[in-house]
Amino acid sequence: MGIDTLSEVRCFGGVQGIYRHDSRATGTPMRVAVYSPPQAERGPVPVLYWLSGLTCTEENFVQKAGAQRLAAEHGFLLVAPDTSPRGLDLPGEHASWDFGSGAGFYVDATCEPWSRHYRMYDYVSQELHEWVSGAFPVAGERAGIFGHSMGGHGALVIALRNPERYRSVSALAPICSPTTCPWGEKAFTGYLGPDRDAWRAYDACELVRERGREWRTPILVDQGSADQFLSAQLQPERLVTACAEAGVELHLRMRAGYDHSYFFIASFLADHFAHHAALRNA
Repeated sequence: MGIDTLSEVRCFGGVQGIYRHDSRATGTPMRVAVYSPPQAERGPVPVLYWLSGLTCTEENFVQKAGAQRLAAEHGFLLVAPDTSPRGLDLPGEHASWDFGSGAGFYVDATCEPWSRHYRMYDYVSQELHEWVSGAFPVAGERAGIFGHSMGGHGALVIALRNPERYRSVSALAPICSPTTCPWGEKAFTGYLGPDRDAWRAYDACELVRERGREWRTPILVDQGSADQFLSAQLQPERLVTACAEAGVELHLRMRAGYDHSYFFIASFLADHFAHHAALRNA
């Protein structure tokens, strides 16, 4: 697959780039932020995927989180894709901040007009791997994946459905049970239709119960106690219950006084890099 370099800058001894490629999954160009650590100049390095939340692009995380220093320390190629296709102008696509552009929810839509392009599950779980492996020096067949909010939901779902492809997973303030929260209900109804049985394939709690025995490494989740979306949208207690029932090791850490912002992400990001680094040979 081809690659267009939109920008590259030196950062912590490596290179932070923004790239674009044509996607077969979405039928659109997709933009991806990739940080290549200094270790990549000497040979292949392990890859860690970050999935961002609602309203974000590929740039929010790499500009706000301070992730490059951590990626350089641990020697990770850090990949952060955009959160939805762009440039389509579908009916209603830009009407609300929690559905459509910037809100792909990491599902493969089955309802018109979304089904031809809003295929972010296929894009992240399959195509992005192929593109990264072909364009950058990547070591090993299995990766780590993590994310925030909608992206935390995406990371959990994609890892649990593809244990052969991912070695580790973590999340910050994830949407744990999208089938039972307003954000998820709105997105899933629009992208997948009214059949709630079809929604289960994109709900981390349901997947833990159904496929938890296939996942072999601990899951790390950080959640701020002052997060304004905690009770209505994020519902980490549901994930705790599901993991306990399925015998999946979950480390949920409630962080007193922290909200949903990038200040929260930056505060605990080092722990998540350490989590993935510890498991990359598991």
